[in-house]
Amino acid sequence: MTFRLYPNEKTELTLRYHRKLHKDLYNAAVNNRFNQYKIYNHKVDYFEQQNCLPAFKEVWLEYKELPSHALQATLKRVDYAFERWFKGLGKRPRFKSIRHYSGWTYPDCAGFKLESDGENGYLGLSKIGRIQMRGQAKYWGKPTTCTILYRNGKWYASITVNVLDQALKPEILPCGAIGIDFGCKSALSITDGENHQQIDAPKFLRNAEHLIKKASKDKRRKRAPNRKKKIKASRRFKKAQLKVSKLNRKVANQRQNWVHQVATQITRSNSMVATETLVVKNMTSKAKKGSSHKQKAGLNKSILDVGFGMLRNAIKYKVEQIGGVFIEVPTRLVKPSQTCPKCGHQHKKTLDIRVHECGVCSYRQDRDIAAAEVMLYWSKGNLPGSGTVLADAESSSSTSSTKARKQAGSMRQLGAKKRQKSQSNFAKNKLEDAETSSSSEAS
Repeated sequence: MTFRLYPNEKTELTLRYHRKLHKDLYNAAVNNRFNQYKIYNHKVDYFEQQNCLPAFKEVWLEYKELPSHALQATLKRVDYAFERWFKGLGKRPRFKSIRHYSGWTYPDCAGFKLESDGENGYLGLSKIGRIQMRGQAKYWGKPTTCTILYRNGKWYASITVNVLDQALKPEILPCGAIGIDFGCKSALSITDGENHQQIDAPKFLRNAEHLIKKASKDKRRKRAPNRKKKIKASRRFKKAQLKVSKLNRKVANQRQNWVHQVATQITRSNSMVATETLVVKNMTSKAKKGSSHKQKAGLNKSILDVGFGMLRNAIKYKVEQIGGVFIEVPTRLVKPSQTCPKCGHQHKKTLDIRVHECGVCSYRQDRDIAAAEVMLYWSKGNLPGSGTVLADAESSSSTSSTKARKQAGSMRQLGAKKRQKSQSNFAKNKLEDAETSSSSEAS
């Protein structure tokens, strides 16, 4: 859950200073890893950099003001970036400017203290001070981590808490089961087998596009910065840039608010949701140069305007939060848009065909509603010509990003590894003491 912070002038200067120090530490850790491997062919891991922190503080005295756990969390962020790069899940780690370094993390309660019951309150940060915050959490529990973020000229605190399962799950679990198909014209096509509903795409970006283009045109007329020619941005350029950022931020906030409203509406009456497996990155890839290049660019903009990935993730975590089941149907295997939900016959259709008409059983339905019915019946095991069971669907619903995050490691796994290492060292020392005592007795 995220709270808006309202620091005074003195506290904000301290927050900016801490953000700069964490940014410099991040860049120093990245540079250290590359140089050690390039010059000495030595691979630096997280533990080595963490053990160098005391010596690092003796040289750079300003880092003594920062809590050690927060510095370790920044080094862990570097380690996570390299792990993703090694596994082919991310790009090569780069140095970050202050503009692109959002903030830092306190991995435990030693670095922060909360004075709140989930609605507004105050946040006390180690070596910084007490800051007023505003916001409301849906659920509340024992705070575990706190991440300070700086975005669009405002400060935020993202806080994670341990919540009891009883608080998350409702007393009466909804008994509904639906299938959902995502689209550009109708953002969601929902069906439970009998009743159908379509929610139109809000088109926040399309509606504000003319304002964004006008503000961008005004910005291009101002003196832009150029590092090679050592030209600084003019005051009017910065003012125009803020206007463009404000319009884009408004569109993003509108989309996020709409996504959570729709996801909450769905999970209030349904405990099982079946939808298609979406790879938004592949769906919005650029088209090859040709006659369809502009059409594909327009389709990509419509997909991103709806926010397929954000909408799916919001529905997934809200369904699982109440103890429900979220199923991702393998699209390449089932082919919901090409399959008839009544007889299971598959017939290839192009995107311009918006009505499903089966040539075998003569079933006629809207294309998106028919696809949602296919996914619902497949998840229940009732789709004609398919022997799918629910257990197979549940195992396929885990995303690759979650697996990658588990492989790359987290602070909890890091603590377990530390404890294991200390226990092994303790056992080794005990064994050496026993051997020393036995040799002295023998002599």
